[in-house]
Amino acid sequence: MVQQLSWKVGGQQGEGIESTGEIFSTALNRLGYYLYGYRHFSSRIKGGHTNNKIRVSTTQVRSVSDDLDILVAFDQETIDVNVHELRVGGVVIADAKFNPSLPETCTTATLYAVPFTEIATELGTSLMKNMVAVGASSAVLHIDTEVFEEVVLEIFGKKGQKVVQKNMEAIKKGADYIREQLGEQLETMKLDPADGKKRMFMIGNDAIALGALAGGARFMPAYPITPASEIMEYLIQKLPQFGGTVIQTEDEIAACTMAIGANYAGVRALTASAGPGLSLMMESIGLAGITEQPVVIIDTQRGGPSTGLPTKQEQSDLMAMIYGTHGEIPKIVMAPSTVEEAFYDTIEAFNLAEEYQCPVIMLTDLQLSLGKQSVEPLDYNRVEIRRGKLHQGELEELEEKQYYKRYRVTEDGVSPRVIPGMKHGIHHVTGVEHDETGKPSESPVNRDDQMNKRLRKTKGIRFNTPIHVHSHEKESDILFVGFNSTRGVIEEAMERLEQDGIKVNHAHIRLIHPFPTDELLPYVQGAKKVVVVENNATGQLANILKMNIASHDKIQSVLKYDGNPFLPQEVYAKSKEMFVLNGNV
Repeated sequence: MVQQLSWKVGGQQGEGIESTGEIFSTALNRLGYYLYGYRHFSSRIKGGHTNNKIRVSTTQVRSVSDDLDILVAFDQETIDVNVHELRVGGVVIADAKFNPSLPETCTTATLYAVPFTEIATELGTSLMKNMVAVGASSAVLHIDTEVFEEVVLEIFGKKGQKVVQKNMEAIKKGADYIREQLGEQLETMKLDPADGKKRMFMIGNDAIALGALAGGARFMPAYPITPASEIMEYLIQKLPQFGGTVIQTEDEIAACTMAIGANYAGVRALTASAGPGLSLMMESIGLAGITEQPVVIIDTQRGGPSTGLPTKQEQSDLMAMIYGTHGEIPKIVMAPSTVEEAFYDTIEAFNLAEEYQCPVIMLTDLQLSLGKQSVEPLDYNRVEIRRGKLHQGELEELEEKQYYKRYRVTEDGVSPRVIPGMKHGIHHVTGVEHDETGKPSESPVNRDDQMNKRLRKTKGIRFNTPIHVHSHEKESDILFVGFNSTRGVIEEAMERLEQDGIKVNHAHIRLIHPFPTDELLPYVQGAKKVVVVENNATGQLANILKMNIASHDKIQSVLKYDGNPFLPQEVYAKSKEMFVLNGNV
């Protein structure tokens, strides 16, 4: 019996690969296993190779695995592209229809041809071949097919009981076929029993959308784009149930300005996009900065530049999100690393936006946005709504012909805020520099006062967990630093390095800007070497560290920018090599 293994299903896009992985993983999640899934898909609606790799474990996992135990193939391309991942003793379960074969170089894996299409056709339609594949996989893992009944009923129940029965029959026939062919040969892949606890199984985008809902957001203007669209799609279904709405705008410029306008009117609003969309929003983000309007913007990073690799992993928007706007404005940039953090940090993003009256950009990446993870039950008692200096009662009467000082210069940089239409709250709002009442002003003294006031805001920012620290003490041989989805691979690399006798710490940055220098500095000072792990070509986070902490001689980068997420072995091997090359034994 094993504590964890990795399963992958692959074929042509539009062939039901995603639904195969969804049914398989959802059933295992309900048994109480921890799961981590990552989809490889093409930037087209139909055609092109796609696969879904799912790691199954009796303990928490936060990354894809180095190797592969079971590969389910619907075409020969799936075998050719993915066979190199199979470990010694791995198994390929392939549709007999295409006469599958293993490359001559693959001598340690075993191929089993199963008539997925033939069995499904005999039951009524070849479309059920993916259900036959699910059944065959369950037999290899020694999982009773009955665990899939609830999932099948949820998916096909609307089509009638006959459809449900046929799909369950396909699963059972797939399992029976494998059992007859293999007997007890695959006893080594029998999973240890799970703990049976109930957990959610969700992607980061769904957690963000749920966090926005729990955090009081009631309006989302957005334009669809990979990998952000699921946030909008989730809220299209949910927001109307709470008196809110979603509007699909003509472009990202309109989406951002509408979100700013809604916040100006007192409604918590957000928008979400990816790199190309954020480029279009930059002028609007500057507008939010100078007019001191709260707005939450989600950037789901993907491969760039331009259209780049729209369905692949990358973390290359970091500098753009901090420095992309023209002029200088207060801005907060956050970066959750897990699905749970994505939920809680979205709520906090709305609080910070209103408390500091500025744009808050929450960075995710494709792996976090679309990768599916087991999630412990969320604690809704942690949800807190803070609206800062927003007046929600009556205002004092103004002197005749006076305007409300919406942009009053204050010690903490945050001015009082009113909703349009409030009695005695009339003021100007303009994108040009203005005085305390909002009237345009080019006075040098006023310019200094207003600029200094705005830039004072974020110096006193309060963020509960600016960095996630995994360490025993501040001194170490290697300090790993990362952000977003690299957390899982770093944690696994740490375990392997510690087994080699290397003392390792890990600081994962959750508040990118303003940078948490004071919190991170003791760990950098106590490390012999700082290894920054990130999915980009120029070491953007490493450069941010150098700008804020110095220690240039200590900082080295482990980079990957081919569109694929890091594997634990890659981080382990590269950091171990750095450690040895620097004169360590």
